[in-house]
Parts: sequence; structure tokens; C-alpha cells
Amino acid sequence: MATRSILIVGGGTAGWLTAAYLARFFDLPRNPRLSITLLASDEIGSIGVGEGAFPTIRDTLRFIGIDESAFVRATSATFKQGIRFDDWVRTPKAGRSSHFLHPFEPPFHGDGHSLVAYWLLQEEKTRRPFAEAMTIQNRVAEAQRAPKRPGEGEFSGPLNYAYHFDAARLAGILSAQASAMGVAHLGGTLTGVALDPESGAIDHVVTAEHGPLAADLYIDCSGFRAELIGGALQSPFRRVKHQLFTDRALACKLPYDRPDVPIESYTIAAAHEAGWIWDIGLAGARGLGCVYSSDHLSDDRAAEILANYTGRRSDDVAVRSIPFEAGYRPAAWVGNCVAVGLSGGFLEPLESTGLVMIETAAAMIAEMFPLNGPVAAPARRFNELMAARYDNIINFLKLHYCLSQRREAFWRDNGDPASIPDRLAQLLEEWRYRPPSRFDFILDLESFAPFNYQYILYGMEFRTDLSPVREDFPDVAEAERIFARIRSFGDRAANELPAHRAMIDQINAGAATA
Repeated sequence: MATRSILIVGGGTAGWLTAAYLARFFDLPRNPRLSITLLASDEIGSIGVGEGAFPTIRDTLRFIGIDESAFVRATSATFKQGIRFDDWVRTPKAGRSSHFLHPFEPPFHGDGHSLVAYWLLQEEKTRRPFAEAMTIQNRVAEAQRAPKRPGEGEFSGPLNYAYHFDAARLAGILSAQASAMGVAHLGGTLTGVALDPESGAIDHVVTAEHGPLAADLYIDCSGFRAELIGGALQSPFRRVKHQLFTDRALACKLPYDRPDVPIESYTIAAAHEAGWIWDIGLAGARGLGCVYSSDHLSDDRAAEILANYTGRRSDDVAVRSIPFEAGYRPAAWVGNCVAVGLSGGFLEPLESTGLVMIETAAAMIAEMFPLNGPVAAPARRFNELMAARYDNIINFLKLHYCLSQRREAFWRDNGDPASIPDRLAQLLEEWRYRPPSRFDFILDLESFAPFNYQYILYGMEFRTDLSPVREDFPDVAEAERIFARIRSFGDRAANELPAHRAMIDQINAGAATA
């Protein structure tokens, strides 16, 4: 019986999530035709300052077989219902700040009524913000409520949600699950890669502790080092700094002043003069990071901005500097090697796209990996799909920046048409006359839905002018009734759903009684 072997080089979230996903997909404990080994040092090299996910993580964790409550307890997790963008539209003046929410719940859709058009036709000065008008989740999140009640099903609830979590702890729970499903873990260090002289594919890798190791497929999860795909195979890296300018982050974790401090159920992304600050509430601490462009801001000024945001509390904790380069490898699968996670590409922390792309790559490898036949056969399709996803994520992230009315150099440069991808520029021109629709996107090439674009577009005060075709939308009274129902349902949900902190505390207390 022919057998196949997979060697994953590198641990962390990328390595262990990929290992667990493949083990579950191929039913590894009962599959004599496949072996999966993960090579990584015994220490899990994740930052652990607090990270956010996209709602797809719920399906991923469920598929892998991880219990939701156990996940919350093990990773200091909290619920995430979206992202609140502070001061992205304009620079605050005289202490006056502004914000908008990008919730995970899609806009409410009445029977035969697209409310987006009716919102666009309302008076700009008096209408409610887009997310507030279109979904009850805005009200629930602002009230610091959880997206579900105690006792509701695993990974389900009345509102869409993801999580905030400690990344190092997530890698730990994933490694335990992967190992339980039959993934072999070799603690060791990669010291070399030998290529086949004829094919140019990887013949074997060399480790200090275990000598040479060979496999049919090598999955590079070695992070920014990209030791296989970049170092050995020299797959080119496509830089996109001319479109996405940020390339540094200062990250830290701050304990709460007291254990009963309310926890926001969204990520706060607070704009500053040359980037933004993430503010994530975990169960026991806040994870914070100042993301910035080194072309527009010095490291010392970035540290000052972070200190000012935290009330100088970050002066008393360890602050880690994280340089990164926005871009990706158009050929992430070369021969018998495929890159997952940072080795394949990274854009920036905004919108949790790094984890989304790990999930996507793991699922695609599982579906495409040939248990017989040429291992390189899926490479072209994998590369086309992943490259298209990266390009579309670049469009989505750039949308956040290029519409800003802020006048600092960083924000002005983001509005320069030369920095806006052609595809996004074309869509923005069309969206001046109609809202984004599903026909603007190809589902299998996207990580974000049309409504995600709508939340950012109209949160950033983009104007879509439907006034010349107002008569095409005659059901104004019915639309107003639906808007009123959304407000009413939002108030009721905010009263009936538990406080976010109370929900997390109850889940964590369950560990003592389980």
C-alpha cells in the first residue's frame, strides 16, 4: 500500500493549526496511508500579547474537535463582535473623537428590501451611522454585552462572532489536539535543506537533533524566516509597501486595574498620525500594539504614541518591537513545498487577515493534497487562488486608509491615487453611483463579503449618490419601519444578553466545576 508523508517545519499557530486540520481531514489515527510530523523547537514562539480572529475560526476549531469553553479557558479568550475604528475618518479636535463599527453580523435585509439604498437616501446630517442603522450588533457591542447566552450551543449564538485570544496559548491547545490525533512532534532545529539536483525539489532537510528527515510534502511554517520556500527554494516575495505603508509594530500586554473591569467585545483600532493602535481585551489583560510606517514615524515617536494611549502604563511593561514587510509569495507552493502563514505572506495586523490566510491555506492543502500521483500537481491552482486572495485583501485593507480625511503625511500619502490598486480604484468609481454588490466579487477568491466593504465604505463617510434614481426606491415607509425594528431589537438584545465580562467569567468558572 502506497503511503505519503508530510513534514511541517515550524510550530506556532500556523504549524499547529495546519497539523491539526490535516490530521482531522485525513482521519489520521485510522489512516495507514499518511503520516504527519511537525518539526519545531519545544518552545512555542508566539508573541502572546493578544490577537484577534475572524468568524471563520469557529468552524475551524469545531472541525478540529476543540471544545469552545475549553478553548476560551485555555487561551484567555473573549468574544469579538467586530472592530471599532477610532478617528480614522478625521483627526480629533478639541478632545472630540469619532468612531464607527465594523460588525460581523451582516446588514438586516427585509423581505424584498435592500436597506442599504434606503439608508443612502436618508438625510446625511440626521441619519444614524451605517452599522447602527443596519444591524442590532452595533447596539449589543456598544453595551459591552456578549454575543450569546450561557448554555447556548458550542460555537453558535444569536449573533456572529469570533474571539480575542492569547496567541501563544492558542498554539499550545492546537499542539495538544494535533498530537492527540496522531501528529508526531519532533523537538529540534532545522540546520540545512538539501535539494534534488535534477528536479530542484527538496530531497531532505537536516536537523541538529535528528539528522536528515525526508517527506513527500514539506509545509513551511517557519515564519518570516521562510527557511524552505524562501531560503532553499528562492521563491520570490512580492512587496506591496507602495500600497500598504505600515511595517512596524510595538506590542505589549497590560494587566487590568481590577478583575471586574468591563471587557469590550470588539477590537479597538485607534488611528494616530502614522498608523493605528490595536487594543484587545483578553480575560486577564489587554493586548496593545502601535502599528506604524517607519517612513512616516520614528521608533521613539511610536513608543511615545503608545505610552500616551496607555497613560504611560506601557513604560512599566515589556514592549516588543515587531518589524514586518507587507507582501506575499505569488508561488507559495513550489514543487514539494508549500508555505503557510508568515512564510507565505503577511500584510498587516488589521482585520485579522493573517489567521484567516492560515485557515484558508490549511483547508486548501487538505482538499488538494494528492494521496497518490505528483505532489506538485495542485501547485498552480493553489498559487492562483492564494495570490488572488492576497490581492483582494490588499484592496480591502487599502480601503480603510485611502478614504480618510486626516491630513497628516501618512494619511495624505494613502490617498494618493498612485498608491491605490487599480481594481479598488475602479470599484470606488462605480460605488459613487451604487453600493457594493455580490457581483463585484468572486466568492472563492475573497476573504470578505460585500457587506464588509459596505461597513468600511460608509463608516469612512464615502458618498454613494442615489438621488437621481430616488423614484426607484418607493418603499420608504416600509424601510423606516424596518429601521425602527432594528433599533427596538437592538435595545432588547442589549438588555437580554449577558454582560461580556460576566459571560467570560462564567465560562472560566466552569473549569473549577467541570
